[in-house]
Amino acid sequence: MTQEAMQKIFEDTAYVRTGGSKEERKCAEYIKEQCKAFGQEAVIEPFQVDMATIKEARLFIDGKEIPCKGYLCAGNGEVEAPLYYLTAEDEHSLRECKGKIVMIDGYLRYWMYQDMFRHGALGFITYDGNANYVDEDIDQRELRSFVSKGNKIPGVNINAKQAISIINSDAKMAKIVLKQDEYKGESRNVILDLPGEIDETIVLTAHYDSTSLSQGAYDNMSGSVGLLAIAEQFAKKPHRYGLRFIWCGSEERGLLGSKAYVAAHSYKEAEWKKIVLNINLDMIGCIMGKFIAVCTAEEMLVHYLTYMGMEEGFGMNVSQEVYSSDSTPFADKGVPAVSFARIAPNNTATIHNSYDTMDVMKMSHMEKDVEFISKFVERMANAVCCPVGKEIPDNMKEKLDIYLLRKRDKK
Repeated sequence: MTQEAMQKIFEDTAYVRTGGSKEERKCAEYIKEQCKAFGQEAVIEPFQVDMATIKEARLFIDGKEIPCKGYLCAGNGEVEAPLYYLTAEDEHSLRECKGKIVMIDGYLRYWMYQDMFRHGALGFITYDGNANYVDEDIDQRELRSFVSKGNKIPGVNINAKQAISIINSDAKMAKIVLKQDEYKGESRNVILDLPGEIDETIVLTAHYDSTSLSQGAYDNMSGSVGLLAIAEQFAKKPHRYGLRFIWCGSEERGLLGSKAYVAAHSYKEAEWKKIVLNINLDMIGCIMGKFIAVCTAEEMLVHYLTYMGMEEGFGMNVSQEVYSSDSTPFADKGVPAVSFARIAPNNTATIHNSYDTMDVMKMSHMEKDVEFISKFVERMANAVCCPVGKEIPDNMKEKLDIYLLRKRDKK
């Protein structure tokens, strides 16, 4: 795929594509058409997702209304209580949540929510954005079902500038009003199969959805374009292993597309035994940044990629770890996985906000990254026997348990 062709795909998909939205569906159809353009028929596989329409979301601090967005899927309610800024997660600090509306830093993580709820919090406030940016954007966030476990309290998200002002003013009381309609919607995975000479398969993944403020050029239309380029290349030549390409929906909502794929296909045990490797692309081709490969697999794959990088003169950092992307559900199913990314410093490219546009991308870097990944795919796809051990090592199983919230990190 030429740089010009890549550029065109970025231009055509320069819009917000949140999981379950009509824009995500539009992009799924677009990806299917791109496959058709190089002679291949992809299929769209839908799956259910929680959806909500906010009717009213208001936040008052000491009687003054603060701009906010209500948390999707956080139920309906009106609550007024003392404001408490939770700055630590020790038992004493958590006890202070009782009977209060709690403000926290950063994202509302699973254990944080469970701890707040268990200690009697009545509502919550999060914030995002950057105090040093000129905008006052507010991200549309949701209370994910696997976070709430059915126990919902109302919450809102605000901009960082407002959060600083609230705490600086020693605010005392908060009031949240949240009204919404919750329902089941539909997100989609796009799947393309390129059969090989044998019936074993390598699965390649990338997500194509974005967050609510973002065009998602870097995160992750870049990976989706990379997948299209690799699929186009291998559609034109024979390969020993079959290649299955999955453009995942709703990754930004908690890896929902890859989780849905694994769940929908789990009954096909014979199919899973024939999947030898997952190769995931999530954020490549940006102007600045270091290329990385993260292996949720045996340590031998780390060494293999390190040596390959030196052999090809392609600089990168390789590690054995769990990567927060669509590779994780596959690894959890027992499929060794590697995720490729080019990670930019935060002061040169950011994600999950309105600054994630084509302005942070460089097509020659896209071409270079895709070329290296394609060479790795070719080695695996034409191997007499896939060299990556099928067993997920115990240290990775432990980290998967922590990432997927089956265990709490003792650290």
